[in-house]
Amino acid sequence: MPGIDKLPVEETLEDSPQTRSLLGVFEEDAAAVSSYTSQLYNAMQRIYNAQNELSTATHLTSKLLKEYKQQRFPLGGDDEVMTSTLQQFAQVIDELSSCHAVLSTQLADAMMFPITQFKEKHLKEMLTLNEVFAIASHDHDLAINKYSRLSKRRENEKIKMEVTEDLYTSRKKQHQTMMHYFSALNMLQYKKKIALLEPLLGYMQAQINFFKMGSEHMTQQLEEFLTNIGTSVQGVRREMETEQDLMHQTIQDLEVASDSLYLPDPDTKLFNVNRNLTRKTGYMNTRNKTRLVSSTWERHYYFTQGGNLMRQARGDVAGGLVTDLDNCTVMAVDCDDRRYCFQITAFDGKKSVIIQAESKKECEEWISTINNISRRIYLSENPEELAARVNQTALEAVTPSPSFQQRHDSSIKPSVHNRARPPPTNSPSSVGSESPALSAISLDSIVAPDTPIQFDIISPVSEDLSNLAKTSGSRRTNPFGESGEPKTQDSEESILHQLFIVRFLGSMEVKTEESSDVIYETMRQILAARAIHNIFRMTESHLLITCDSLKLIDPQTQVTRLRFPLHNVVLCATHKENRRLYGFVLHTGGSRTEGRSLSVCYVFESNNEGEKICDSVGLAKQIALQSQMDRQTTDKQKELDREKQRQLKELDKQKQIEKDLEEQSRLIAASSRPNPASGEGQFVALGNNSQSEDSDTADDGKTKKKESEA
Repeated sequence: MPGIDKLPVEETLEDSPQTRSLLGVFEEDAAAVSSYTSQLYNAMQRIYNAQNELSTATHLTSKLLKEYKQQRFPLGGDDEVMTSTLQQFAQVIDELSSCHAVLSTQLADAMMFPITQFKEKHLKEMLTLNEVFAIASHDHDLAINKYSRLSKRRENEKIKMEVTEDLYTSRKKQHQTMMHYFSALNMLQYKKKIALLEPLLGYMQAQINFFKMGSEHMTQQLEEFLTNIGTSVQGVRREMETEQDLMHQTIQDLEVASDSLYLPDPDTKLFNVNRNLTRKTGYMNTRNKTRLVSSTWERHYYFTQGGNLMRQARGDVAGGLVTDLDNCTVMAVDCDDRRYCFQITAFDGKKSVIIQAESKKECEEWISTINNISRRIYLSENPEELAARVNQTALEAVTPSPSFQQRHDSSIKPSVHNRARPPPTNSPSSVGSESPALSAISLDSIVAPDTPIQFDIISPVSEDLSNLAKTSGSRRTNPFGESGEPKTQDSEESILHQLFIVRFLGSMEVKTEESSDVIYETMRQILAARAIHNIFRMTESHLLITCDSLKLIDPQTQVTRLRFPLHNVVLCATHKENRRLYGFVLHTGGSRTEGRSLSVCYVFESNNEGEKICDSVGLAKQIALQSQMDRQTTDKQKELDREKQRQLKELDKQKQIEKDLEEQSRLIAASSRPNPASGEGQFVALGNNSQSEDSDTADDGKTKKKESEA
């Protein structure tokens, strides 16, 4: 280290101007050292505070990572992989926190302690000596000035002695203070170098020790773990970028597509109304009556859920039920203070609600959606397709079926009375087939124009039952639909029992039973009439198919509503497009007024496909036909057995008569012969004759028996 300049302590007593100038230089250097040391101390203090903060923050981070598995995030779910990964990070960061705590302690001992001691002790000591030296120098100047003003003429020993002693004391004090001050300034040149180098050395040693501890914790397993985590993070980043691009594209598409939706009341001519919906959501206003004449409107978010209409206010957790839409009625209504209003009335008519839509298009779509839900179209597999077919049928209901008219115009119409009537079919395989004979028949020859339609099930008071009631006299008719007739053995022992859930749509009289087109046309007219008259309520029943009849049973009371004898069902078919619709034609005995036979077509809707019901009806007819054939064969065999028994009885009777005649002949012959001399011989002779006659009779009987058997 190069030589260090120092103040001459020997010249402190002389106190020359050169010494004072050199002292000024040393004092300036001490002031610069003090200023620089204060700045360096502040920087090192920031390092130390930052290290303490880093240690505390690292420990807090490790603690929070350990508590991640106890958190319940609404969208996070139970991510075991994320939890285990964060636990491993928590362990590593906890070890790093310990290393940071050790580093903080080393920085406090090796860096902050030396520079703090230099700043607080040595520099303050220099300041104190500087102040003491200034006071001593000032006192010495005053003493010299006072001593110099002593007069030669008036000499006072006492004053002289005091001034001299004062000068002696002040000079001694200045000299001693100056020596210590010079010595402290000289030592400052060494101390400043120590104070600058020792904290830096401690800082570097602490950092090296920290790095060594980190390298000890950084194992190969930890490096692999960090590499895998880095790869996973890059994969998540790529997914995020892809999703971000997709979201940007989606936002742009939605902005373009939603431009027309910003209009509060779009024109229905430009924007078509979707009438095939079975689910819908949106904000609407509800009217609440406050008094007899006044009312308030509240805005809610409405949505359909199955067969229910729900609403939810903004801020609510869940929605509440407004009304049940099954079998309800809905119609547009006129309100004095609002536009685009419609009213929903429950199926029992006891509850109604008035709602306002935002536009005419929304109002019509809500009415169509509620109508579709009221018909329970939402229960089908493809509700929108079924709703489209039903609405199309309702729109075409005011005109005759074009298929019949086209076939009528394109084919040559033969004489209906002269052509032979084909046998009716009841097989499900005839569904969808067109009869060539029916193609020449007009629509009026299938269904009469003014034929009434029955939309509900009434008590089965048919013509046959009324006539039977007249003849039976006191027998009562069951008001719940049961005929009251005793169950037959066939119905009790039927090998076929199939149950289907059905809903009655309607029935009407038809004029022909020749083709399934009759059922198709009946379905069209019944659905059209229901749509025109807003009839959406349907009676649900259980259809029981047995080998002798079809029964409609009340699902709650298990009472038979209607019973159709199986032999009267002459035709059964399903709808060409909607397979859940099916119907059958029932041929009844006759009309009460005209006395002619009737053909009535019944139309139902089922939860299953109608083809299954038609297959069951066909199977029941086959089983019934086979059972009838078996009964006829059994009856014929019984008749043959009875005839054989009768013949055997006649043969036995004839044999008995012959035997009686032979016995009488023997008695007559025996009475006409003379008596022998010996009684014993007579006995023997009679015995021999009797045996011979019996043997002859037995031979004759065997011969006749063989002849009869032959």
